[in-house]
Amino acid sequence: QVQLVESGGGLVQAGGSLRLSCAASGRTFSSYAEAWFRQAPGKEREFVAAITWNGGGTNYADSVKGRFTISRDNAKNTVYLQMNSLKPGDTAVYYCAARLGRFIYRRTDEYDYWGQGTQVTVSS
Repeated sequence: QVQLVESGGGLVQAGGSLRLSCAASGRTFSSYAEAWFRQAPGKEREFVAAITWNGGGTNYADSVKGRFTISRDNAKNTVYLQMNSLKPGDTAVYYCAARLGRFIYRRTDEYDYWGQGTQVTVSS
């Protein structure tokens, strides 16, 4: 089992930045691929970014490419999402997810463990 706890959300003006953190506990964190998803009101949960177990590979949704950066520190059992140049369209609840294995995926049903989410609100 892996427990995930997100933090770092909040209210920011358009053009601003936030850094989300996802702290993991339980089994060996470094064995898991990690991802961030988000869900806006009335919309389905969507893929944002993912990172392989060793940080060697990343993948991003087109909507955030060049603005968001996913990273991880296995010594701290933490994955991060640095969000720059935020837009009102980035407003959503952001969720951290984990799956055992080396590869990363973009579908929600590929991930076994989820955090409770953290709200990000971008004002215009």
